[in-house]
Amino acid sequence: MPLAKIPGSVRPDEALTRLFQDLFPVQTDGADYQAVFDNLAQLYANPLDLNTATHDDLAATYLLSERQINNLISYRTTYGDLLAVAELQAVPDFDVVTIGRIRPFATTRAGTLTADLPAPTDNYLMLRYERVLEEQKGFSVATPDSKGKLPLRYLGSPGQWYGRFRQSRPGVYSVGVTVEQDPGEVFRWNSNTRQYGPDFVSFHAQVQNRGRWRNVIIGDFQQQVGQGLVFSSGFSLGKNAETILTVRRPTLGARPYTSLTEYGYLRGLSATYALLPNLDLTLLAARNRRDGNVITGATAADEDVVSSFGTSGLHQTPTDLLDLRSVLETNLGGHLHFHRNGLQIGLSVLQTTFDKTLKKRDQTYNQYEFTGKQNRVVGLHGSYAWRSMNLFGEVAHSSGSVLNSGGIGAVGGVLASLGRRVDVAFLVRHYDRNFHSFYANAFGEAGKTINETGVYGGVKYSLYRTFTLSGFVDWFRFPWWKYLIDAPSGGFDYLLSAQYSPDRQTHFALIFHDEHKEKNRPGGVPSNSKLTPKEVVNTVRRSLALTAEWMPAPGLTLRSRLQAGLYGYTSSPTSSQGFAVVQDATYERGRLSLSGRVAYFSTDDYDSRQYVYERDVLYAFSFPAYADQGFRHYLLARYQLNQHLDIWFRYARTDLLNQPDIGSGLDLINSPHKTEMKMQVRWRF
Repeated sequence: MPLAKIPGSVRPDEALTRLFQDLFPVQTDGADYQAVFDNLAQLYANPLDLNTATHDDLAATYLLSERQINNLISYRTTYGDLLAVAELQAVPDFDVVTIGRIRPFATTRAGTLTADLPAPTDNYLMLRYERVLEEQKGFSVATPDSKGKLPLRYLGSPGQWYGRFRQSRPGVYSVGVTVEQDPGEVFRWNSNTRQYGPDFVSFHAQVQNRGRWRNVIIGDFQQQVGQGLVFSSGFSLGKNAETILTVRRPTLGARPYTSLTEYGYLRGLSATYALLPNLDLTLLAARNRRDGNVITGATAADEDVVSSFGTSGLHQTPTDLLDLRSVLETNLGGHLHFHRNGLQIGLSVLQTTFDKTLKKRDQTYNQYEFTGKQNRVVGLHGSYAWRSMNLFGEVAHSSGSVLNSGGIGAVGGVLASLGRRVDVAFLVRHYDRNFHSFYANAFGEAGKTINETGVYGGVKYSLYRTFTLSGFVDWFRFPWWKYLIDAPSGGFDYLLSAQYSPDRQTHFALIFHDEHKEKNRPGGVPSNSKLTPKEVVNTVRRSLALTAEWMPAPGLTLRSRLQAGLYGYTSSPTSSQGFAVVQDATYERGRLSLSGRVAYFSTDDYDSRQYVYERDVLYAFSFPAYADQGFRHYLLARYQLNQHLDIWFRYARTDLLNQPDIGSGLDLINSPHKTEMKMQVRWRF
């Protein structure tokens, strides 16, 4: 089939948006959507060479099944390099729909017909400015109270600035700098607070494939190893509508950190060296300054104690500045990785040391949380791909400087293609209540890899390549107390999905998610009181989403969505309910791209909020919660002025019909509407 007949001639950023919409059609508590989006954007920033990509490189796209990955590797072994992406049609189990989805992110540069072409580059400078047009309380003029004291206000201006410079050649080198200043933050040069200009600065320099040096990064980076018990770099997609491919974590090694999230990365040096053709050694050393709530002289020895870390990245008020980069964290680690013919075995170690003692608030649910200055975690991971099956697992042990550490974390599972139409996944995990791993993010229900046991099963059935049924069931148990849960607890959830694509321009999806958890009954004594624990009762959250997408005319795509949900306590006869009706439209013609939305939503309260992913400017992310009653609309425009310059503009507004104001705290707006404006330019060279 000629290449022109294969769908997928969309821009990579447009294809990435569609993938994210497919992965997260309904809300999931505890998911770090920003980190997931940032890592997917980084993964898709450069085309994947189908002729050199490893099994894990292909799996990390979340677009190919185990059968398709193994068939592609076998095809390369038998027939040599692919000459074009269209040649995937000759690989067993690759249909035009799959080829169309992967085409924006793939290349065959190592093929004999393209070997003489110049290597692709990703060189650009990007600048962005955004702000809320209405005045928020934190930016209003402060009036002294009766005692002459000024109320708390933000220190900086209401605008947010962002800039990124990157010059790279995939598989060879990468150099990048990212700067950002959030609304309310101040541009300053102050060595006492370790701020030199913008509030957040991130940088990296990377060299790849220089002799035996596989990968060397200086600056900010993340590690993705095994199943995420020791190192995890934000690829934890968790439970979502893709019930099979996202269960297993790929081992991708060290990757430059380019996100705007101001925690969860390492700053230092990572170097990977090939001891043998199939044996790599990675060593890393990093020193990070982290935001922390420091209590001065809190111990009997008059030592400072860190009660919690700050993760918002916001330094807008004098109170925020007290926590700014107040804790020094040092990390030393390594990874020994053997890989050959579908078999991978790896040994990981990470030692984390703080300059101050970590000790959380003296509450029952914190009894097994990490306390001390030093923690070491050692993990062993492995996987084996055989025919259409992939077995994977990891086990890790943590040991700290105090007695409350020393737990075990373990996860194991299997992915399998049972014929051309059926794919299944099965996973079990167990994380002790005293298992501590600061850079872990393994598969689980909770946001942290601690105090959890669970069993997951997923299935996907494809009928005639146009109709797909999928679903999962997950059972989980928390052996110890959790925040707002004054007893050991547990629950289960399941998801059912139906996808129908009668042709290349039309797509329908129906998704139902039902989640049952235990939680403290509202009211009564203070939460997690040591003397009188609250009664723990069952809760239920249900979500239903129906989506229809079609192309009524060339260049015009319409997407309609109806979603509804409820949240309630099974002991209560009432529940919080809400829904949203959304209409999207995207029009592309030549250098111009326009996207817009009109949405109406109505919820009883914030418990029944509706999350709906929104299109945004390149490398930006928007997944707001629609709550109360009102309308939401936005317009996104992109214009490619020439081959070097792209310009984006985004206007979004929320109007509430049942509230006199919007927001809370210092973000309060004394009007029932909120207007957001964003502009971005990118210069490619």
